[in-house]
Amino acid sequence: MAEIELFEAQRRRLFGVAYRMLGSASDAEDVLQDAWLRFSAARPVDLRSPDAYLTTIVTRLCLDRLKSARASREEYIGPWLPEPLVTDAAPGPERSAALAESVTLAFMVLLETLSPEERAVFLLREVFEHDYDEIATMLETTPANCRQLLHRAKGRVAEGRPRFRDAAQEKRPLVDRFVRALVAANADELRGVLAEDIGFWSDGGGKVLAARRPVFGLEAVVRVLVGIRRTGPATVGVPLETVSIDVIDINAEPAMVLRIAGRVDSVYTFTIDGGAIAAIRVVRNPDKLRFLERQLTGSPT
Repeated sequence: MAEIELFEAQRRRLFGVAYRMLGSASDAEDVLQDAWLRFSAARPVDLRSPDAYLTTIVTRLCLDRLKSARASREEYIGPWLPEPLVTDAAPGPERSAALAESVTLAFMVLLETLSPEERAVFLLREVFEHDYDEIATMLETTPANCRQLLHRAKGRVAEGRPRFRDAAQEKRPLVDRFVRALVAANADELRGVLAEDIGFWSDGGGKVLAARRPVFGLEAVVRVLVGIRRTGPATVGVPLETVSIDVIDINAEPAMVLRIAGRVDSVYTFTIDGGAIAAIRVVRNPDKLRFLERQLTGSPT
C-alpha cells in the first residue's frame, strides 16, 4: 500500500490522538501535516503496524508542542479553554464511551491538569487502547514507568470527574431549557436549571470581551448570564435581529452556538451533573472558533 493510503487510513484516529493531546484542532491539523512529511520521507521498509508507528510520530510531536506551549498558556489572558469542534455522529471511533467522554471540553480541561507524559499515557491506554509495551516504545520509557504514569493520571482525573454522569439523551432537554431562559433573560428559569455551586469560565484570549476570571455560585452566574443577554449585542454594536442561537452537538455533547450576522461568536458547553448544569464554559476567542466555523460552513475562514 502506498504511503498516502496508509496515512489516510489512519488520519481520523491520528487527529483524535492529536486533538485530545493538544486541546486544539488547528494544532492537531499542523501535527498531522508534520507527521505525514516525516512518514513519507522515512517510512520503514518492513513496517508491520502503521497504526503504532504513526501514533508514535504524532505522540512525540504532540509532546514537543505541549512542553513548549506551557509557557505561553501561563501568559494567556483569562481562562484557557480547548478549541471546540463538531463531532461526527456517523459510526466510527467516537462511538465508544471512552472516546466520547474524552473529547468533551470538561474532560479535556481535566487533561490539562496532567503532565504531558501522563496525558499521553492516559489517552493511549485508556482511550485508544494501546498496550503498555507499545506506549513505552512511543514514549521511549519502560512499561513499568507507563503504569506509574497512568496510576497518577487516573487519580487526578477521578478527582475532577462529575459525581454523576447523566446519559446523553438526558442532557439535551436541560440545555434547551437553559437556552429558552437565557433568550428570555429569565433569572428564575435560569436558577431552575443551574446547580448551586455552578462554575462559569469564559475564554476570550484578550481578543474579545470575556470574564477574566472564573465565576462561581448560582446567583453570581445568573447575574453574568442575564447581563450577557441584555447588553451583549449592544456592547459589540450589532442589532438584536442579527443574533441567532442554535443547539448542536459540540465535542460529543449538546452545546449552544451563538452567531452574530451569521458568524460564530460564542460556543457554550455544559457539564451536567445530577440533573443540573454544574459548569458552563464559553469559548469566544475568535482564533479558537475558526476550525469550528469551517466545519459548520464547509468553507475556509
